[in-house]
Amino acid sequence: MVLTIQRQNQEGYTLVALLAVMTILALFAVAAAPRVRQQAQREREKEEIFRGEQMADAIRIWYKTHGTTVPQSLPTSVEQLLEGIPQLGGSRKVQILRPSAARDALSSSGEWRLIAPQSQELLSFEESVAIFAGGFPPRPRDTAIAGLQDASVPRITNVLNTKSTETAPGGEDTSASSSGPFVGVASRSRRSSVINYYGIDRHDYWIFTPLFR
Repeated sequence: MVLTIQRQNQEGYTLVALLAVMTILALFAVAAAPRVRQQAQREREKEEIFRGEQMADAIRIWYKTHGTTVPQSLPTSVEQLLEGIPQLGGSRKVQILRPSAARDALSSSGEWRLIAPQSQELLSFEESVAIFAGGFPPRPRDTAIAGLQDASVPRITNVLNTKSTETAPGGEDTSASSSGPFVGVASRSRRSSVINYYGIDRHDYWIFTPLFR
C-alpha cells in the first residue's frame, strides 16, 4: 500500500515537472517567433535585392545594346529582357536576365512594378540616394548610363535630409501593370522592410535601376 502511494506521488511529480518543462518551452517558442519571422523576412529581402540588381544590370545591357537614346533604347517589358539581345554575328540571342530574377520576391503576384523615366517616384528615389550618399547623388562611371541618368531624372546637386518617415500601408499594389519604356523596377509590396536599401525602409520605395551605380 505504501509503495503504491509512493509510486503515485512520483508519477505526479514527474507529470508536474513535464508540464513545467513544456510551459517553459512554449514561452521560449512564443518569444522566439518574432525573431524567426524577422529573419525569414530578412532573407526574402536579400533575395529581392539580389534579383533587383540583376534587373538593373539587364536594363543597362539592353540600353547600351540598343543605341543609347531615350526612350527608344529602353526596354518596354520584362519579357524583352528575358528574350535577351542579339548575338554578334549569329542568329541566337544572349541571355541577360535569369527567369527567377524576372519575378518580384516580395509580392504574391511576382510581378515587378515598372519605373518610367522622369517619374515622380524615380525622382523621390534619387533624393533618398542623395541623402544616403551624404547630400550628392552618385554619378555613373559609364558615360552611356550617365547620359541615361541626365535624361531620366533632373540633376540634383545637393539635398538636405528633411524627409519625414511615412508609415507603410501594408498589403500590395494591385494596379494594372504599366507599359512603355522603363528605367527601373520596384516591388509591389507596400510593407515596411527589415533591411534598409539606400536608407529606405519600405519595399515599394526600393527602385532597382542602373542610374546610380
